[in-house]
Amino acid sequence: ARMPDGQWRGQRLGLPQSGPGSIAGFGVRLVGILIDWVIAVIVARGLFGVPLPFADPPATGAQSFIVLGVLGVMHLLLVGTVGTSFGHRIMGLRVQAVMGGRATFLQAFARSVLLCLFVPAVIWDRDGQEWLDACGGAMVMSLGHCHPRLVEAAQRQLEKITFTYRLSF
Repeated sequence: ARMPDGQWRGQRLGLPQSGPGSIAGFGVRLVGILIDWVIAVIVARGLFGVPLPFADPPATGAQSFIVLGVLGVMHLLLVGTVGTSFGHRIMGLRVQAVMGGRATFLQAFARSVLLCLFVPAVIWDRDGQEWLDACGGAMVMSLGHCHPRLVEAAQRQLEKITFTYRLSF
């Protein structure tokens, strides 16, 4: 749904219109989940011998569920512990509780189950939250790039480095 003029997704939640802390858009979220899916396919191939997509012979129905299971477990463990998946991190996203702070393990579990059902990931409310987010009590936020606090912390750390040893043969 298109937002009325002067309003943006996440405004009712007190979130900025863009940049760090804003609701992540559909495109970056889609690319993030595709990255996670590719990683899940590779892991399923390595651990369980599941054929790669478009292989001959193709994966059976049961083998396809293995990939989905790997995706769900990967999402649960990563989002439940560090608040982001590989795909989210690459795309500059994180999962955060609606009330602020890191999403709990229970919220990550709910998100993982709903993610594996797929349909909730394509249903949105007027604030741009997926049904997946609303049911799980969490939302995907933009981390932004060159956040001032991160740049400042990196500069402080770089100023502390006075000597580095380089071993060469």
